[in-house]
Amino acid sequence: MTTATQTIPQNMPQTHPEAVPETTGDLGPATATGAYDPARAEAFMGRLVETLNGAGLALMTSIGHRTGLFDTLAVLPPVTSAQLATEAGLDERYVREWLGAMTTGGVVEHDPEAGTFALPPEHAAWLTRSAGPDNLAVPSQFIAVLAGVEDGIVHCFRNGGGVPYAAYGRFHEVMAEESGLTVVGALEAHYLPRVPGLTDRLEAGIDVLDVGCGSGRAVNRLARLYPNSRFTGYDLSEEGVGRARAEAAEAGITNARFEVRDVTRLEEAAGFDLITAFDAIHDQARPDLVLAGVARTLRPGGTFLMQDIRASSHVHHNVDHPLGTYLYTISCMHCMTVSLAQGGMGLGAVWGRETAERMLGEAGFADVAVHELEHDPVNYLYVARHG
Repeated sequence: MTTATQTIPQNMPQTHPEAVPETTGDLGPATATGAYDPARAEAFMGRLVETLNGAGLALMTSIGHRTGLFDTLAVLPPVTSAQLATEAGLDERYVREWLGAMTTGGVVEHDPEAGTFALPPEHAAWLTRSAGPDNLAVPSQFIAVLAGVEDGIVHCFRNGGGVPYAAYGRFHEVMAEESGLTVVGALEAHYLPRVPGLTDRLEAGIDVLDVGCGSGRAVNRLARLYPNSRFTGYDLSEEGVGRARAEAAEAGITNARFEVRDVTRLEEAAGFDLITAFDAIHDQARPDLVLAGVARTLRPGGTFLMQDIRASSHVHHNVDHPLGTYLYTISCMHCMTVSLAQGGMGLGAVWGRETAERMLGEAGFADVAVHELEHDPVNYLYVARHG
């Protein structure tokens, strides 16, 4: 990940009703796309109502995760709101309202006669910390994070430019938690085995660089696993690098170092045997320069492991993507805009496999294999080598 140092203009114009074109409210055939179909309109209205409920449920799911309510409820028999609040150490009135959202959202089951609530085990399997990488409550936190920059995004729609990383509260915290589930826990089982002989080389001792290391979870994990190898993490975010250094110090890790570095300027020619990038390339200001730098920095016979979004570069191929709308939203409200905030290319999260493979080729990687990850339906793993 990279972070720009700009801040959102303090005199940013706010959205006002008068800025939106007036409508007559007539539901007639006054569109440019054909006759008005009342049944289609009503069906679409129903879908929008579901969307409103879903958006509310996403926010309350984030709160349920952050407060530990799902974890607490999952191990209890049916309980009242007061009992749950006591067990979780929370305020009962807020817990009661949260349970209302969870009940009407179909997440929690309610017995009105007993006044109790219960979390079915089939639901807990996707909502609790014990669910590991299956815990969908973790990415739900991004909805609230992105909502916090809506004014800035609206400003950019009208004036161009971008919203910098510094504007996103809790971003590194949430990203580190998600990385801990989808990347760190999968390194040994899903990533390293894709390169024959890599684990043996790591055990013997090689030089490894993680580009856009964020809070350093992956680097510190690998450093613990392979004490004979030397690990480096670069990121433009001082907050992320600070978190990485603190974790390494607390764990007593001595074979990992972290630097605040602009990764478009990788200067160590042939300095590393393995370079990794976990969901970090697409939101760079200049991913083309980053990839060219990666190719230049790899030693002969080295490997570049790049995890990035599993999607097409063409929107019509993403219509049936199970998370298509979510990914384009994340892209518009984060990945694309943080790149544009630095005067970058603004590729966005859904830059897609076609663009990724083309840019890897242009950077000098003639041998690129693309793997689908069994544990992670959102990302591809690109294994790239020099020709």
